[in-house]
Amino acid sequence: MTSPPDPYFIDFPGRIRAIQTALARANLDVYLGSRLRTLSWTLDAFCPWRSFVVIPAEGLPAAFTFVIDAARVADDSWLDESQVFGFAPMGGQDQIELIADYIKDLIPAGRGRVGIESGMSNYLPEGNLTHYEYERFAAALAGCELVNAHTIVDRLALIKDPGTINRFREASRIVDIGHQAVYDAIRGGGWKGMTETEIAGLAAYAMRRAGSEWEWSFTGGNEIASGYRTGLVGGACTPASRRLLQAGEPLMVDIHAMFKLGLGDHAHNYLIEPVTDRQWWHAQNFVDIVTLTLETYRAGITPSALAEKMIGFADERGFADYMVPGFEHGIGLMGDEWRIGLNDGPFPYWTNPDHVYQTGELLICAMQYACPEENIGFRYENPIVLSAGGCEPLSKFPLAVDAV
Repeated sequence: MTSPPDPYFIDFPGRIRAIQTALARANLDVYLGSRLRTLSWTLDAFCPWRSFVVIPAEGLPAAFTFVIDAARVADDSWLDESQVFGFAPMGGQDQIELIADYIKDLIPAGRGRVGIESGMSNYLPEGNLTHYEYERFAAALAGCELVNAHTIVDRLALIKDPGTINRFREASRIVDIGHQAVYDAIRGGGWKGMTETEIAGLAAYAMRRAGSEWEWSFTGGNEIASGYRTGLVGGACTPASRRLLQAGEPLMVDIHAMFKLGLGDHAHNYLIEPVTDRQWWHAQNFVDIVTLTLETYRAGITPSALAEKMIGFADERGFADYMVPGFEHGIGLMGDEWRIGLNDGPFPYWTNPDHVYQTGELLICAMQYACPEENIGFRYENPIVLSAGGCEPLSKFPLAVDAV
Protein backbone atom coordinates (compact mmCIF):
# COMPACT_ATOMS: atom_id res chain seq x y z
CA MET A 1 0.00 0.00 0.00
CA THR A 2 1.46 3.34 -1.03
CA SER A 3 1.50 6.23 1.42
CA PRO A 4 -0.38 9.43 0.50
CA PRO A 5 1.73 12.19 -1.03
CA ASP A 6 3.28 14.67 1.39
CA PRO A 7 1.32 17.95 1.01
CA TYR A 8 4.37 19.87 2.24
CA PHE A 9 6.83 18.33 -0.22
CA ILE A 10 9.20 20.72 -2.00
CA ASP A 11 11.52 19.53 -4.74
CA PHE A 12 14.75 20.98 -3.35
CA PRO A 13 17.03 19.10 -5.79
CA GLY A 14 14.88 20.56 -8.57
CA ARG A 15 15.42 24.04 -7.15
CA ILE A 16 19.18 23.48 -7.22
CA ARG A 17 19.00 22.34 -10.85
CA ALA A 18 17.00 25.46 -11.72
CA ILE A 19 19.70 27.64 -10.15
CA GLN A 20 22.37 25.73 -12.06
CA THR A 21 20.52 26.31 -15.33
CA ALA A 22 20.45 30.03 -14.53
CA LEU A 23 24.17 29.94 -13.67
CA ALA A 24 24.95 28.52 -17.10
CA ARG A 25 22.90 31.25 -18.79
CA ALA A 26 24.73 33.92 -16.81
CA ASN A 27 28.14 32.37 -17.48
CA LEU A 28 28.73 31.79 -13.77
CA ASP A 29 30.77 28.89 -12.44
CA VAL A 30 29.42 28.78 -8.89
CA TYR A 31 26.87 30.54 -6.68
CA LEU A 32 27.74 31.72 -3.15
CA GLY A 33 24.48 32.33 -1.29
CA SER A 34 24.57 34.22 1.99
CA ARG A 35 21.03 35.58 2.48
CA LEU A 36 18.67 33.96 4.95
CA ARG A 37 15.99 33.68 2.26
CA THR A 38 18.41 31.80 -0.02
CA LEU A 39 19.42 29.40 2.75
CA SER A 40 15.78 28.55 3.54
CA TRP A 41 14.85 28.21 -0.14
CA THR A 42 17.74 25.87 -0.97
CA LEU A 43 18.45 23.97 2.27
CA ASP A 44 15.05 23.54 3.96
CA ALA A 45 16.74 24.28 7.28
CA PHE A 46 16.57 27.15 9.73
CA CYS A 47 19.96 28.90 9.83
CA PRO A 48 20.04 31.51 12.62
CA TRP A 49 23.85 31.80 12.64
CA ARG A 50 25.90 33.34 9.84
CA SER A 51 25.65 30.74 7.09
CA PHE A 52 26.38 30.22 3.39
CA VAL A 53 25.41 27.83 0.63
CA VAL A 54 27.77 27.04 -2.26
CA ILE A 55 26.02 25.80 -5.42
CA PRO A 56 28.32 24.35 -8.11
CA ALA A 57 27.64 24.28 -11.83
CA GLU A 58 26.44 20.71 -11.37
CA GLY A 59 25.96 18.34 -8.47
CA LEU A 60 24.92 18.90 -4.87
CA PRO A 61 25.28 22.17 -2.96
CA ALA A 62 27.23 22.52 0.27
CA ALA A 63 26.09 24.37 3.36
CA PHE A 64 28.43 26.19 5.76
CA THR A 65 27.33 27.39 9.19
CA PHE A 66 28.79 28.10 12.62
CA VAL A 67 30.21 24.84 13.96
CA ILE A 68 28.00 24.81 17.04
CA ASP A 69 24.89 24.43 14.84
CA ALA A 70 26.20 22.35 11.92
CA ALA A 71 24.91 18.98 13.18
CA ARG A 72 21.41 20.33 13.72
CA VAL A 73 21.33 22.02 10.29
CA ALA A 74 22.42 18.72 8.68
CA ASP A 75 19.69 16.91 10.60
CA ASP A 76 17.02 19.37 9.43
CA SER A 77 18.13 19.71 5.81
CA TRP A 78 17.46 17.42 2.86
CA LEU A 79 21.25 17.35 2.44
CA ASP A 80 23.17 14.71 4.38
CA GLU A 81 25.96 15.50 6.80
CA SER A 82 28.64 15.07 4.12
CA GLN A 83 27.39 18.30 2.49
CA VAL A 84 27.07 20.41 5.65
CA PHE A 85 30.20 21.95 7.15
CA GLY A 86 30.89 23.87 10.33
CA PHE A 87 33.29 26.78 10.37
CA ALA A 88 35.28 27.85 13.42
CA PRO A 89 38.04 30.31 14.37
CA MET A 90 40.88 27.87 13.72
CA GLY A 91 43.60 27.79 11.10
CA GLY A 92 42.06 27.21 7.70
CA GLN A 93 38.63 26.59 9.23
CA ASP A 94 37.18 30.09 9.39
CA GLN A 95 34.30 30.79 7.02
CA ILE A 96 36.34 32.69 4.43
CA GLU A 97 39.18 30.18 4.06
CA LEU A 98 36.97 27.11 4.32
CA ILE A 99 34.50 28.31 1.69
CA ALA A 100 37.16 29.79 -0.60
CA ASP A 101 39.07 26.48 -0.61
CA TYR A 102 35.83 24.64 -1.40
CA ILE A 103 35.10 26.99 -4.31
CA LYS A 104 38.66 26.65 -5.64
CA ASP A 105 38.15 22.90 -5.89
CA LEU A 106 35.07 23.58 -8.03
CA ILE A 107 37.06 25.82 -10.39
CA PRO A 108 40.25 23.84 -11.11
CA ALA A 109 41.65 26.49 -13.44
CA GLY A 110 41.60 28.98 -10.60
CA ARG A 111 39.79 31.54 -12.70
CA GLY A 112 36.06 31.88 -13.01
CA ARG A 113 32.95 33.86 -12.19
CA VAL A 114 31.37 33.49 -8.75
CA GLY A 115 27.81 34.67 -8.18
CA ILE A 116 27.35 36.43 -4.83
CA GLU A 117 24.53 38.18 -2.98
CA SER A 118 25.03 41.88 -2.30
CA GLY A 119 22.77 44.87 -1.92
CA MET A 120 20.65 46.77 0.58
CA SER A 121 17.67 45.83 2.71
CA ASN A 122 15.23 47.10 5.32
CA TYR A 123 15.34 43.63 6.82
CA LEU A 124 18.07 43.40 9.48
CA PRO A 125 19.01 39.71 9.00
CA GLU A 126 18.89 39.83 5.18
CA GLY A 127 22.37 38.34 4.89
CA ASN A 128 23.96 40.24 2.00
CA LEU A 129 27.75 39.96 1.98
CA THR A 130 29.32 42.56 4.24
CA HIS A 131 32.04 44.83 2.90
CA TYR A 132 34.60 42.93 4.97
CA GLU A 133 33.41 39.54 3.69
CA TYR A 134 33.47 40.77 0.10
CA GLU A 135 37.04 42.01 0.43
CA ARG A 136 38.18 38.80 2.11
CA PHE A 137 36.52 36.55 -0.48
CA ALA A 138 37.92 38.67 -3.32
CA ALA A 139 41.43 38.23 -1.91
CA ALA A 140 41.00 34.52 -1.16
CA LEU A 141 39.59 33.90 -4.65
CA ALA A 142 42.17 35.92 -6.55
CA GLY A 143 41.65 35.34 -10.24
CA CYS A 144 37.90 34.97 -9.85
CA GLU A 145 35.33 37.66 -10.60
CA LEU A 146 32.64 38.19 -7.96
CA VAL A 147 29.34 39.00 -9.66
CA ASN A 148 26.19 40.14 -7.88
CA ALA A 149 23.64 37.48 -8.84
CA HIS A 150 20.92 37.47 -6.16
CA THR A 151 18.20 38.00 -8.77
CA ILE A 152 18.68 34.35 -9.81
CA VAL A 153 17.14 33.13 -6.55
CA ASP A 154 14.68 36.03 -6.30
CA ARG A 155 13.24 35.28 -9.72
CA LEU A 156 12.95 31.54 -9.09
CA ALA A 157 11.34 32.04 -5.67
CA LEU A 158 8.71 34.51 -6.88
CA ILE A 159 5.99 32.00 -7.80
CA LYS A 160 5.21 29.61 -4.95
CA ASP A 161 4.89 25.86 -5.49
CA PRO A 162 2.07 23.82 -3.85
CA GLY A 163 4.29 22.52 -1.04
CA THR A 164 5.28 26.03 -0.01
CA ILE A 165 1.70 27.27 -0.15
CA ASN A 166 0.52 24.33 1.95
CA ARG A 167 3.18 25.09 4.55
CA PHE A 168 1.81 28.63 4.73
CA ARG A 169 -1.74 27.28 4.98
CA GLU A 170 -0.77 25.13 7.96
CA ALA A 171 1.10 28.00 9.63
CA SER A 172 -2.00 30.15 9.13
CA ARG A 173 -4.23 27.45 10.64
CA ILE A 174 -1.96 27.47 13.68
CA VAL A 175 -2.19 31.27 13.92
CA ASP A 176 -5.98 31.00 13.96
CA ILE A 177 -5.68 28.68 16.98
CA GLY A 178 -3.61 31.37 18.70
CA HIS A 179 -6.26 33.99 17.99
CA GLN A 180 -9.01 31.78 19.34
CA ALA A 181 -7.02 31.24 22.54
CA VAL A 182 -6.61 34.99 23.00
CA TYR A 183 -10.30 35.65 22.35
CA ASP A 184 -11.36 32.94 24.79
CA ALA A 185 -9.08 34.40 27.46
CA ILE A 186 -10.08 38.07 27.19
CA ARG A 187 -13.82 37.90 26.56
CA GLY A 188 -16.30 38.39 29.38
CA GLY A 189 -13.91 40.65 31.26
CA GLY A 190 -11.09 38.12 31.21
CA TRP A 191 -8.76 40.87 29.95
CA LYS A 192 -8.75 42.59 33.35
CA GLY A 193 -5.32 42.59 34.92
CA MET A 194 -3.63 41.32 31.74
CA THR A 195 -0.64 42.94 30.08
CA GLU A 196 0.34 43.01 26.43
CA THR A 197 3.15 40.55 27.17
CA GLU A 198 0.66 38.12 28.70
CA ILE A 199 -1.49 38.26 25.57
CA ALA A 200 1.63 37.50 23.52
CA GLY A 201 2.40 34.52 25.75
CA LEU A 202 -1.13 33.12 25.60
CA ALA A 203 -1.00 33.14 21.80
CA ALA A 204 2.49 31.66 21.73
CA TYR A 205 1.56 28.78 24.06
CA ALA A 206 -1.54 27.87 22.04
CA MET A 207 0.36 28.00 18.75
CA ARG A 208 3.29 25.96 20.09
CA ARG A 209 0.84 23.28 21.28
CA ALA A 210 -0.59 23.25 17.76
CA GLY A 211 2.85 22.69 16.21
CA SER A 212 4.39 26.11 15.63
CA GLU A 213 8.18 26.12 15.67
CA TRP A 214 8.76 29.83 16.30
CA GLU A 215 7.04 33.19 16.63
CA TRP A 216 9.20 34.13 13.68
CA SER A 217 8.86 37.90 13.32
CA PHE A 218 12.10 39.77 13.99
CA THR A 219 9.95 42.79 14.90
CA GLY A 220 9.09 41.41 18.30
CA GLY A 221 7.68 37.91 17.91
CA ASN A 222 3.99 38.30 18.70
CA GLU A 223 3.25 42.01 18.36
CA ILE A 224 0.63 43.25 20.80
CA ALA A 225 -0.48 46.88 21.24
CA SER A 226 -3.16 48.49 23.38
CA GLY A 227 -4.48 52.00 23.87
CA TYR A 228 -2.43 54.79 22.36
CA ARG A 229 0.15 52.29 21.05
CA THR A 230 -2.37 51.05 18.46
CA GLY A 231 -2.51 54.54 16.94
CA LEU A 232 1.21 55.14 16.44
CA VAL A 233 1.49 56.31 12.81
CA GLY A 234 4.99 54.87 12.51
CA GLY A 235 4.04 51.88 14.63
CA ALA A 236 3.58 49.07 12.14
CA CYS A 237 5.73 46.97 14.48
CA THR A 238 4.66 46.77 18.11
CA PRO A 239 6.63 44.36 20.30
CA ALA A 240 4.48 43.57 23.32
CA SER A 241 5.09 45.89 26.28
CA ARG A 242 4.26 45.48 29.97
CA ARG A 243 1.32 47.88 29.58
CA LEU A 244 -1.90 46.80 31.29
CA LEU A 245 -5.03 46.48 29.16
CA GLN A 246 -7.61 49.09 30.08
CA ALA A 247 -11.35 49.61 29.63
CA GLY A 248 -12.44 51.81 26.74
CA GLU A 249 -9.29 51.20 24.71
CA PRO A 250 -8.42 49.33 21.49
CA LEU A 251 -6.32 46.15 21.49
CA MET A 252 -4.31 44.93 18.50
CA VAL A 253 -3.17 41.28 18.37
CA ASP A 254 -0.65 40.52 15.59
CA ILE A 255 0.71 36.99 15.98
CA HIS A 256 3.10 34.72 14.09
CA ALA A 257 3.69 30.99 13.66
CA MET A 258 6.20 28.96 11.67
CA PHE A 259 5.65 25.51 10.15
CA LYS A 260 8.43 23.92 8.08
CA LEU A 261 9.77 27.43 7.36
CA GLY A 262 6.31 28.51 6.13
CA LEU A 263 5.03 31.57 7.98
CA GLY A 264 1.71 32.47 9.55
CA ASP A 265 1.02 36.16 10.15
CA HIS A 266 -2.36 37.53 11.11
CA ALA A 267 -3.57 40.58 13.03
CA HIS A 268 -6.95 40.82 14.75
CA ASN A 269 -8.38 43.85 16.55
CA TYR A 270 -10.57 44.46 19.58
CA LEU A 271 -12.31 47.30 21.38
CA ILE A 272 -12.46 46.88 25.14
CA GLU A 273 -15.85 48.00 26.44
CA PRO A 274 -17.30 50.54 26.90
CA VAL A 275 -17.05 51.42 23.19
CA THR A 276 -17.96 54.88 21.89
CA ASP A 277 -19.77 55.65 18.63
CA ARG A 278 -16.61 57.34 17.37
CA GLN A 279 -14.57 54.20 18.03
CA TRP A 280 -17.14 52.14 16.11
CA TRP A 281 -16.89 54.63 13.23
CA HIS A 282 -13.15 54.04 13.03
CA ALA A 283 -13.64 50.29 13.32
CA GLN A 284 -16.20 50.16 10.50
CA ASN A 285 -13.92 52.20 8.25
CA PHE A 286 -11.14 49.73 8.86
CA VAL A 287 -13.21 46.59 8.27
CA ASP A 288 -14.70 48.05 5.08
CA ILE A 289 -11.36 48.98 3.51
CA VAL A 290 -9.81 45.61 4.39
CA THR A 291 -12.81 43.87 2.82
CA LEU A 292 -12.49 45.95 -0.35
CA THR A 293 -8.73 45.37 -0.51
CA LEU A 294 -9.14 41.59 -0.32
CA GLU A 295 -11.82 41.77 -3.01
CA THR A 296 -9.49 43.78 -5.25
CA TYR A 297 -6.27 41.77 -5.01
CA ARG A 298 -5.65 39.54 -8.03
CA ALA A 299 -3.03 38.73 -10.62
CA GLY A 300 -2.66 41.49 -13.21
CA ILE A 301 -2.83 44.50 -10.90
CA THR A 302 0.07 46.48 -9.43
CA PRO A 303 0.79 47.77 -5.89
CA SER A 304 0.40 51.38 -7.06
CA ALA A 305 -2.94 50.74 -8.82
CA LEU A 306 -4.35 48.97 -5.78
CA ALA A 307 -3.14 51.70 -3.41
CA GLU A 308 -4.67 54.41 -5.61
CA LYS A 309 -8.05 52.69 -5.54
CA MET A 310 -7.98 52.08 -1.79
CA ILE A 311 -6.91 55.61 -0.88
CA GLY A 312 -9.65 56.90 -3.18
CA PHE A 313 -12.21 54.85 -1.24
CA ALA A 314 -10.83 56.12 2.07
CA ASP A 315 -10.96 59.70 0.82
CA GLU A 316 -14.62 59.33 -0.18
CA ARG A 317 -15.42 58.05 3.31
CA GLY A 318 -13.37 60.73 5.08
CA PHE A 319 -10.66 58.62 6.68
CA ALA A 320 -7.79 58.80 4.19
CA ASP A 321 -5.67 60.69 6.73
CA TYR A 322 -5.72 57.62 8.96
CA MET A 323 -4.50 55.11 6.37
CA VAL A 324 -0.85 54.29 5.87
CA PRO A 325 -0.69 54.15 2.02
CA GLY A 326 0.80 50.67 1.75
CA PHE A 327 -1.23 47.50 1.54
CA GLU A 328 1.21 44.60 1.42
CA HIS A 329 4.65 43.26 2.16
CA GLY A 330 6.56 40.41 0.60
CA ILE A 331 6.88 36.97 2.11
CA GLY A 332 8.39 33.59 1.39
CA LEU A 333 10.07 30.84 3.38
CA MET A 334 11.81 32.06 6.53
CA GLY A 335 13.99 35.07 5.76
CA ASP A 336 12.16 36.17 2.60
CA GLU A 337 10.34 39.19 3.94
CA TRP A 338 9.33 42.75 3.07
CA ARG A 339 10.19 43.29 -0.62
CA ILE A 340 7.59 42.31 -3.24
CA GLY A 341 8.53 40.98 -6.65
CA LEU A 342 11.99 41.72 -8.04
CA ASN A 343 14.56 44.46 -7.56
CA ASP A 344 13.56 46.25 -10.77
CA GLY A 345 11.91 49.46 -9.62
CA PRO A 346 12.98 53.13 -9.70
CA PHE A 347 14.67 52.87 -6.27
CA PRO A 348 17.34 50.14 -6.07
CA TYR A 349 16.49 47.28 -3.72
CA TRP A 350 12.97 48.54 -3.01
CA THR A 351 9.69 47.14 -4.27
CA ASN A 352 8.72 48.20 -7.77
CA PRO A 353 5.34 49.98 -7.35
CA ASP A 354 4.46 48.95 -10.90
CA HIS A 355 5.23 45.25 -10.37
CA VAL A 356 2.48 43.27 -12.11
CA TYR A 357 1.25 40.53 -9.81
CA GLN A 358 1.19 37.01 -11.21
CA THR A 359 -0.84 33.91 -10.42
CA GLY A 360 0.94 31.95 -7.70
CA GLU A 361 2.51 34.91 -5.92
CA LEU A 362 2.13 34.86 -2.15
CA LEU A 363 2.34 38.05 -0.12
CA ILE A 364 1.09 39.53 3.11
CA CYS A 365 -1.91 41.82 2.81
CA ALA A 366 -0.71 44.33 5.42
CA MET A 367 -2.70 47.42 6.35
CA GLN A 368 -2.47 49.98 9.13
CA TYR A 369 -5.13 52.45 10.24
CA ALA A 370 -3.84 55.01 12.75
CA CYS A 371 -5.50 57.99 14.43
CA PRO A 372 -2.96 59.11 17.04
CA GLU A 373 -4.94 62.14 18.21
CA GLU A 374 -7.70 59.76 19.37
CA ASN A 375 -5.38 57.00 20.62
CA ILE A 376 -6.86 54.42 18.30
CA GLY A 377 -5.65 52.28 15.44
CA PHE A 378 -6.00 48.87 13.81
CA ARG A 379 -3.78 46.51 11.83
CA TYR A 380 -4.54 43.75 9.35
CA GLU A 381 -2.06 41.17 8.15
CA ASN A 382 -2.80 37.92 6.36
CA PRO A 383 -0.89 35.82 3.81
CA ILE A 384 -2.75 35.74 0.50
CA VAL A 385 -2.20 33.66 -2.64
CA LEU A 386 -3.00 35.46 -5.88
CA SER A 387 -4.88 34.06 -8.86
CA ALA A 388 -6.45 35.55 -11.96
CA GLY A 389 -9.82 35.58 -10.20
CA GLY A 390 -8.76 37.12 -6.90
CA CYS A 391 -6.88 36.07 -3.81
CA GLU A 392 -7.10 33.36 -1.16
CA PRO A 393 -6.61 34.64 2.41
CA LEU A 394 -4.83 31.84 4.27
CA SER A 395 -5.86 32.80 7.80
CA LYS A 396 -9.56 32.12 8.22
CA PHE A 397 -10.09 33.95 11.52
CA PRO A 398 -13.14 36.19 10.90
CA LEU A 399 -12.47 39.75 9.78
CA ALA A 400 -14.01 42.02 12.42
CA VAL A 401 -13.24 44.42 15.22
CA ASP A 402 -14.66 42.59 18.24
CA ALA A 403 -15.90 44.21 21.41
CA VAL A 404 -14.86 42.44 24.62
